[in-house]
Amino acid sequence: MAQDTLQLFLDDIVASPSPYTALDRQYVENRIYALIGDGAVQAATAANPIDLVTALVNTAIAHGKINDTPSEREILEAQLMDLKTPLPSALNRGFWDRYQESPSKATDWFYQLSRANDYIKTRNIARNVVFDADTPAGTLEITINLSKPEKDPKAIAAARNQPKTGYPLDQLCMTNEGYLGRLGYPARSNHRIIRLMLGGEIWGFQYSPYAYFAEHAIFLSQVHRPMKVDQHGITNLLEIVRQFPTYFVGSNADLPIVGGSMLSHDHYQGGKHTFPMMKAPLDREFDLNVPGVTAGVVQWPMTDLRLRGAHPEALVTAAVKIMNSWKDYSDESVDVRAYTDGTRHHTVTPIAYRDGDDYVLDLVLRDNQTSAQYPDGIFHPHQDVQHIKKENIGLIEVMGRAILPARLKTEMAEVEKYLVGQPNQIAAMHQPWADGLKARHDLTPENVQTVVHQAIGNTFARVLADAGVFKRDATGQAALDQFLAQL
Repeated sequence: MAQDTLQLFLDDIVASPSPYTALDRQYVENRIYALIGDGAVQAATAANPIDLVTALVNTAIAHGKINDTPSEREILEAQLMDLKTPLPSALNRGFWDRYQESPSKATDWFYQLSRANDYIKTRNIARNVVFDADTPAGTLEITINLSKPEKDPKAIAAARNQPKTGYPLDQLCMTNEGYLGRLGYPARSNHRIIRLMLGGEIWGFQYSPYAYFAEHAIFLSQVHRPMKVDQHGITNLLEIVRQFPTYFVGSNADLPIVGGSMLSHDHYQGGKHTFPMMKAPLDREFDLNVPGVTAGVVQWPMTDLRLRGAHPEALVTAAVKIMNSWKDYSDESVDVRAYTDGTRHHTVTPIAYRDGDDYVLDLVLRDNQTSAQYPDGIFHPHQDVQHIKKENIGLIEVMGRAILPARLKTEMAEVEKYLVGQPNQIAAMHQPWADGLKARHDLTPENVQTVVHQAIGNTFARVLADAGVFKRDATGQAALDQFLAQL
C-alpha cells in the first residue's frame, strides 16, 4: 500500500466536503509533500483516513520534517486532516442549510464530519473503560478515562522555555479554530465551530475532542468571561434545547470545588445522551406557585429539584425563584450555610432537556463550604472514597456518569490480583477497601472483576451522596422540606 497511501488520502480529500475538487488534486498533493517531505511515502496499515495520516506522519519523521514526539505528531496530524475539512464559512453554511430540514440532520452531519477528520479522537475514546453498575442509587454509568493522551515529560519541560503568548486565552476561546498548536497546547488546525445566537450574543457550538458520552457538545461564549449561573444562563440553556430538541444541555456550577475545571470561560455542555439522573423518578412534588410549572424532588443522591412545563419563560421564572432563595438560605442543623465571612457558598448545577412538548429543567443544589473535618469540601467526596474519586463533581457526574482517573485501570488490576491471592502491587490507599471486599465476597479469578466493578459503582454512589446537600435520610429530607416550604 506504500504507493497508494498518498493517492488514497487524496481520493478522500477530493470526495469529502473539503474546499478541494479533482481539479485541485495536484496542488493538494504538493501541499502534503511540503508537510511530509519529498520522497517515498510509507505504507499505511489500512485505507481509512486515520491510518493513512499515521503513515504520512511517519513519513514526515523519516524525512526529518518533524521529531517523533506526541506534540509534533499531533500538530501534523491536524494539519493533514485540515485538508479534508471545510472552511469555517462553508461548514457553517452547510450546517444551517441542513438545519432547515431538521436540527438532527444538521447535528448528525457536523458530528460525523468531526469524527471523520479526527477532531473527535475516536480511537482514543475507544480505549476508555466503560461499564454500568447497579447501586442503591440506581444504575450508574462508570468510565475510567483513558482517552486523553499522557503528557510527555520532555514536552512539559520544553514548554517551560517557550515564550508565553497568551494566545489563545484558553482552550474554549473561538480563537482556537484553526490554531496550529504548540508544545503544551493542543493542535486545532482541523477544529471548526458553528456560530449561533443566544440571548442577543454570538455563541459557538463544537464537539469535545475526548467525548465522555454520545455527541458530547460544548456551547461557548464568543466573549472570554467567567462562568455565571443566573437568569440569563437559564434562558440560554432552554433556548439551546429549543433549537436542538434532541440534545440535553447543562452548566457546571460557577463556584470552586463544586464547579467544573474551566470556570474562566462561559460555556455549557450538552449532547445526545440520557443520563441516569434524567431517568430518576420524582420522590414528591411541591408547589412553587408559578402557573404552568410543576415541580418535584427527584429520587437521587444529590438534591435535584425538577421543573417541567411547556413554556420556557415560566420555567425561567420558577428557576430564578429557587436560585435566589437558595443563594441566601442557611440551615445550621444540616451544615448548610449561604455565606461565611462574606464568601458566597451556594449555587446550582442546571440541566435542561425536552420530553415531548415539555421542557424539563433540573436544578441541583450545590454548596462549596469546607471545614476542619472536610478540608476538601463538606459536600465533596470525603476522604474515605478519594482513593477512587477525589476530583470535583461536575455536571456529567452530577447526572450519574462517573469520570474516573486513568490511574484506576492499572490500580484496579492490582486490587483484583490481591483479592484472589496473586502476586500484586496494590496501592496502600486501596488496601482497606479491598480488605472489605475480601470479607464480604467469595472471590475467584472468574468473578473478581465483576465484584470490583460493582464496588466502584457503589463507591461512586457514595461520592454522589457526599456531594448531596440535603441527605436522603429523614433529617436531610425534613430540612429540604423546610427549604421548599419557604419558597
